[in-house]
Amino acid sequence: MNTPFDDLPPEPRKHGRLSGLRASFLTGLVVIAPVGLTLWLIWTVAGWVDGMVLPLIPEGFQPEEYIGINLRGVGVIIFLIFTVLVGWISKGLIGRSLIVFAESLVNRMPVVRSIYSGVKQIAETVFAQSERSFEKACIVQYPRKDIWAIGFISTEAKGEINDKAPTASDLLSVFVPTTPNPTSGFLLYFPREDVIELDMSIEDAAKLVISAGLVYPPERKPEDESARRKRA
Repeated sequence: MNTPFDDLPPEPRKHGRLSGLRASFLTGLVVIAPVGLTLWLIWTVAGWVDGMVLPLIPEGFQPEEYIGINLRGVGVIIFLIFTVLVGWISKGLIGRSLIVFAESLVNRMPVVRSIYSGVKQIAETVFAQSERSFEKACIVQYPRKDIWAIGFISTEAKGEINDKAPTASDLLSVFVPTTPNPTSGFLLYFPREDVIELDMSIEDAAKLVISAGLVYPPERKPEDESARRKRA
C-alpha cells in the first residue's frame, strides 16, 4: 500500500543540492573577495590622500568649486602632479641650491634635525631608484635552533659589526619579516654557513610570508630555472 511519503525525494539529494550551493557560494567568494578588497583598499587610500591634500588648497582653488561635486581621487592626482613638479625642480641647479639651504636651516634645529635625518634616510632607502635591494630569499634558524624562518639577504656585514662579532668574521645581514605585514621585522646577522639560500624569488617569498604559509610558489621547471639564471 502506498503512503503519502513515498513520493518525497530521497534525503541525500537535498544534501547534494545544499552542498552544490555551498560550493558555488565559496567559489564565488574566492573570486569576489580579492577584487572587492583591492577596490576597497584603493578607495580608502584615495580618500586618505584627499583628506591630507585638499585642506591645503586655498578655498578659491578647491576642485569642488569647478567640478561641482566632491570627486574622490582628485587629491591623489594633485599630489602626483605636485610630487613630479618638485622632483623636476630639484634636479636643477636652483632646486638643489634651495634644498641645500633648507637642509642647512633644519640642521640647526636640535629636535627637528634628528627627525628629518631619520625620515630622509628611510625615504631614500625605500623610494630611491637604485640597484640596492634584497639579494636573495633564504631560510634561517630563528628564534632558536630547529625552528626555521624565511628571511631576505640584504648585504654582507661590514665595518665594526663584522670586525667585533665574536662568533664569525663573515656575517650576512638578513631581514626576517613578520606575518602578515612583511614591512616590519628584525634585522639579524648570521654566519654565512647558517644561511640557506632559496631558489624562489623575493616576490614569491613575500607572498608566502603575507599569506601565512598558505600561498606557495609553483615548482620551477629545470629549463625555467636555467633561463632565470642566464637573465640574472
